[in-house]
Amino acid sequence: MKLIYEKSVKGRRGLKLPAGDVPRAADLPADLLREEPAGLPEVSEMDLVRHYTNLSRRNFSVDTNFYPLGSCTMKYNAKIIENTSALFAGSHPMTPLLPGGEAFTQGSLALLHGMGELLAEITGMDEVSCQPLAGAHGEMTGIMLIAAYHRAKGNRKKYVIVPDSSHGTNPASAAMVGYEIITIPSAPYGDMDLDAFRAAMNSEVAAVMMTCPNTLGLFNPHIKEICDIAHEHDALMYYDGANLNAILGKVRPGDVGFDVIHVNLHKTFGTPHGGGGPGSGPVGVKKALIPFLPTPRVIKKGDGDFALEKVNSRSIGRMANFFGNFGVMAKAYAYILMLGREGLIEVSEQAVLNANYMMAQLKDHFDLPYDKSCMHECVFSASRQLKHGVHAIDIAKYLIDRGYHPPTVYFPLNVKEAIMIEPTETESKETMDAFIAVMKEAAAMAEKNPEALHEAPLTMPVSRLDETKAAREQNVCFGPW
Repeated sequence: MKLIYEKSVKGRRGLKLPAGDVPRAADLPADLLREEPAGLPEVSEMDLVRHYTNLSRRNFSVDTNFYPLGSCTMKYNAKIIENTSALFAGSHPMTPLLPGGEAFTQGSLALLHGMGELLAEITGMDEVSCQPLAGAHGEMTGIMLIAAYHRAKGNRKKYVIVPDSSHGTNPASAAMVGYEIITIPSAPYGDMDLDAFRAAMNSEVAAVMMTCPNTLGLFNPHIKEICDIAHEHDALMYYDGANLNAILGKVRPGDVGFDVIHVNLHKTFGTPHGGGGPGSGPVGVKKALIPFLPTPRVIKKGDGDFALEKVNSRSIGRMANFFGNFGVMAKAYAYILMLGREGLIEVSEQAVLNANYMMAQLKDHFDLPYDKSCMHECVFSASRQLKHGVHAIDIAKYLIDRGYHPPTVYFPLNVKEAIMIEPTETESKETMDAFIAVMKEAAAMAEKNPEALHEAPLTMPVSRLDETKAAREQNVCFGPW
């Protein structure tokens, strides 16, 4: 497929403009003029429309096919929920900040307050701020809250503990706030090594960041003990809500001993998160950390009206323009109300059932590093296929040819040739069976015809990119370079 610049013909135009009645370029100051042409493609309107229409047909989303991207919870987003955010489109985000503006935005403020209350109930927290714009942004907000809490107590804390199976954003978020990172290895059974954790804990640890179930799809049976050990050293427990979809209505992190949590609305609560966003990462806290929450806070007054608490000297301050990604919150609010308590429980039950079915069907064809029941996702290893010269990336590329988005590969980092599959609760048995058949086909090809996997994908305009070069030598300019 040609690039738009390869279709360019010098002098060709998509439209003709009438003679201008504005100043000519020669009449404008020289410092406002381009020194070189803009380098735009010269194509007709028809060529332009056809080019981008054909590109759009190559888009892949959960609306087109199975999207088993592990640790991403790519569930189907109900279309009826898409309409909810449009209901608030006429409310300008500056309105509640204007004098008297709160009276004109009671509905929007009620939704923000109600969203916080629902998330607090679901997670076992005492209050939730909806300001953070995404998961990693929520992580950083949570660690900033923890740092503010310790500063207020006069604590001198230097470290944050993370497991080796954590999301990479966990240590990154803690480091951005100024903490040093202590990484705890996994035990042979896939959970954080409890003895290594005990040895690492000391009075200088500010927080322990955990995802439970973890990125291997395993629930840590020692989680209550870990929380107790952390609290004995005056450290706080941070819950990464990336995998909350597995325990909705079953376990509330706040009841186990977690003090801070972020929630990914764009994963767990049915809002779209393709194309890079927008996301939403609300942060919930226990009572002791409420004074440090971002401002402005939406509060409910005694007369039932909603207002903004704009000034709080102990707050970490504003974490986002306005009040967060409001449209995402509107969709998630509708999702929660639509499903209700029993519906959310069913979500987690079906998600766990689907992942275990996937694991049971494929465990004889791919290595299973931790051969026990999983939660919402299962992690295989292509080590068996590696003996035939086939890597996890080869299998991923072959799946593209067969019409599937590849699972997550090479993550978590503590599994060699990792293939992480998360089917979510919205996929049918028939869809999973079709995917399982292709995975088995790939496993057989690794033994009998590995070269075919090395050549995949054959159906894409570009086969295999030099991803390292693309990451390190970024050229994001729009142009024919």
